This record gives sequence, structure tokens and C-alpha cells, in this order.
Amino acid sequence: MQNQTELPPQANPDEDDQTMEIDSSSTTLDLTSFQLHNLESVELPSNLTELDLTANRLSKLDPRIANLINLRKLSFRQNLIDDAAIEPISHWDSLSGVEELVLRDNKLMKIPDASLFKKLLVFDVSFNEITSLHGMLKVSSTLKELYVSKNEVTKMEEIDHLHELQILELGSNRLRVMENLQNFINLQELWLGRNRIKVINLCGLKCIKKISLQSNRLTSMTGLEECVALEEIYLSHNGIAKMEDLSTLVNLRVLDVSSNKLTSVNGIQNLTRLEDLWLNDNQIESLENIAEAVSGSREKLTTIYLENNPCAKSPNYQAILRQVFPNIEQIDSNLFT
Repeated sequence: MQNQTELPPQANPDEDDQTMEIDSSSTTLDLTSFQLHNLESVELPSNLTELDLTANRLSKLDPRIANLINLRKLSFRQNLIDDAAIEPISHWDSLSGVEELVLRDNKLMKIPDASLFKKLLVFDVSFNEITSLHGMLKVSSTLKELYVSKNEVTKMEEIDHLHELQILELGSNRLRVMENLQNFINLQELWLGRNRIKVINLCGLKCIKKISLQSNRLTSMTGLEECVALEEIYLSHNGIAKMEDLSTLVNLRVLDVSSNKLTSVNGIQNLTRLEDLWLNDNQIESLENIAEAVSGSREKLTTIYLENNPCAKSPNYQAILRQVFPNIEQIDSNLFT
């Protein structure tokens, strides 16, 4: 088991003339939240495999990091690193074995050159100011997790070579079209919430288990029907008026269509594994057909949200639902034991 090094409590990162003593036998160094402006007072053992510099005040890279030939995980999350500051890392050949590179929450304007990392598995550049995915072509096809949320990206491009990708996070960008997904035969999770997408287009993929398209501009659910492996769907805060094309999704456990324009519940009778159903903040008038609509999962359903619908104004609303779903554990915010 690897040892994780924590700095001694008496160490003061603001004293430039004091060197923080590190256990040289440790392979993991966690400097999270020390508010360091540089690493001059920190020893960097040559045998490090993980270096976590999360939540500091770094605006440039310490050149000694280039000597850490065993490094596998490197995190600069929540610092002050810009494009110029990160540029040297693309020339540090001794870091070619890094598998996880985290640059989340910095001041990047573009995708940094990651071509050096031939074994990269995780690449995180979320919460920056990146406007384009240009540069992703240089990222190794070994990549399994890509996080580019909360940026200014307008187009899904230069990513179709990432055949091993399992998680793709592009939420909170400016995407209008779902595209270039056809090669992601191993993709398990796709997160595209808070964009400007109007139409679901999964390019024929059938392997996805989780998809989020919350807070987009959807008016229809069409486009999900071939994704038979889906277990979780999040479609809240759109303009969907009808539940449709869901009957083939027999592995579905979680369905969130809250805050839409639904007037009834239908098309999910075949979903025998459904456990969570979120329908709150719609325009569903009556509970009259709810038992039939969710007949396939009556025994399985444990959570249902229907508040802020006209049907929820009925005085015996929760009693009816508890009668329909014998194993229900939660109705809206109310838990039952």
C-alpha cells in the first residue's frame, strides 16, 4: 500500500527559508489547501508516483517536477495556471508515464499540449475558459475519462479517436449539436447538461449507461430508444411535452424528466427495473392512470417525485401513491421507513 504524506502541522508555507520535510520513502505527496505560491519550501522526493497540488496559489510550474520519472498522477486543480504557465510540461519527457493529469479550475484558454502522455487515462480541464476542443487530437487514444465541463466550448470535435473513452463530461458549455460520438464503443457515461442542445443524437451508440441532458433545449425524448444499456437518464429542465421512445430501455433504473411540460405519464410500462422516477414540476393533471403507466415497476419503485403538478394538490395524493407502489420509500421529500 502506498503511503500518503501529509506535511507536519508546524510547517509554514509562507516562510521561504524553511524547507518542509517530507518522508522520502513515501510515494504520494498531498499538498492540498496549503495556499502555496510556489514549491520552493517543499522537497519533492524522486520516487513520487502521485503529486496533488489542489487549492494552492501556483501560477507557474516548478521545474523539479520534470525529474519525477515515476509520476503517474499529477493534479494542479484550483490554482492560477494559464496557457503560458502549463506550456513547459509538454517538453518534460520524463513525465511520459503520467496517467492522470488534472488542470481543473485554473485560467486556461485552450487545450494544453498533452501529446507527451502516451498512457494518459484521465484528463480534466473543467472550470477554465477554454473555447474550443482544438488540441484534443494530440491526446492519447488510451484516454478513458475526459472532463471539459464549465468552459466555453461550442463544438464536439477532435475527440472521435478516443475509442477507449468511458466517461465524457462536456456539461456547462455552449454546445448546440451532439456529434462525433459514433466511435465511442466503450462509452459508459455522457454528461451534456447545461448546453443548448435541441435534438438527441447518440450516433447509434448502444453501450451508454448514464446520460445527462439537463437544462438544454429539448422538446422530445426521441433518440434514446437504441441505447438499450441505459440505466440512468437525466432530462430535467427542458421543454419535453410527451414521454416517448422509452419502452426499449428495459435496464433503466433512474428516470428524471422533472421541470418539463408533461401532461401525463406513459410509455414506461415495460420498465421493470425502474427504481427512481422524477416527474415533479410538470403539468400532470391526474393520478388516475399512474398505476397502469408504471405497472412494470410497481414492486420495484422506491422513489417518486410528483410535487408541483396539478395532481399533487389532491388531499390524499400520497396515500394513493403508497397504495399503488407497495415498496415506496420516498414521495417527494417525504421518507417512509
